[in-house]
Amino acid sequence: MEQVKNEVLVGERAMFASLNKEFINCTFEDGESPLKESKNIKVNACSFKWKYPLWYCNDVEVFDTTWDVTARSGVWYTNNLVIRDSKINAPKQFRRCNGIKLSNVEIPNALETMWMCQNIEIKNTHIVGDYFGMNSKNIVLENVIIDGNYCFDGGENIKAYNCVFNSKDSFWNCNNVELHNCKIVGEYLAWNTKHITFVNCNLESLQGLCYIDDLKLVDCKIYNTNLAFEFCSNINATILTKVDSI
Repeated sequence: MEQVKNEVLVGERAMFASLNKEFINCTFEDGESPLKESKNIKVNACSFKWKYPLWYCNDVEVFDTTWDVTARSGVWYTNNLVIRDSKINAPKQFRRCNGIKLSNVEIPNALETMWMCQNIEIKNTHIVGDYFGMNSKNIVLENVIIDGNYCFDGGENIKAYNCVFNSKDSFWNCNNVELHNCKIVGEYLAWNTKHITFVNCNLESLQGLCYIDDLKLVDCKIYNTNLAFEFCSNINATILTKVDSI
């Protein structure tokens, strides 16, 4: 694999259609789409400073790298992407991607991020922003914190373990969701969803858990929740606390 080290890369499509390259300690300065249409590349200890750095790419590994806030809409139409130990400061990342693995990543400006993607694994990651994960499917989360409303609207086939969701209107319009040992705080949880299971979870949601078909709660605790279970069907619930009103 050819190495590109310590370079400042400028201009539109600076390294367009790169193949079998490793970028080490490089800065992708002004100029849109620097790595568009690239395949089998590694990005190590680099910085993305402008828009659309990884579009239409395949087989990408990113380590110890930063997206500046100006590197918005950074990863679209890309397949087989691994990002570790990195910070993504720009919004609207990840659209229509397939095969995403994030580990030890910070996304402090995650507005409208991870839309219409599939086959996603996220571990040990903190996400801040509204509308994360809209219309995405085949998702596994582990030790993830999401601070932002409306996460996973329209999602499908989602599993979450040891996660925290500080999110109003989370898991709306979903199908096939499992949450294990999770904490969820926010209003109107999981409306209009089918086949959702909570196991050993702590839930706090004003008017949560309504308009659901096939709702399971296994040894869950529910706090500060009223008007729950309205217009639901096929409920199987073991709840360890008092529910304010049903």
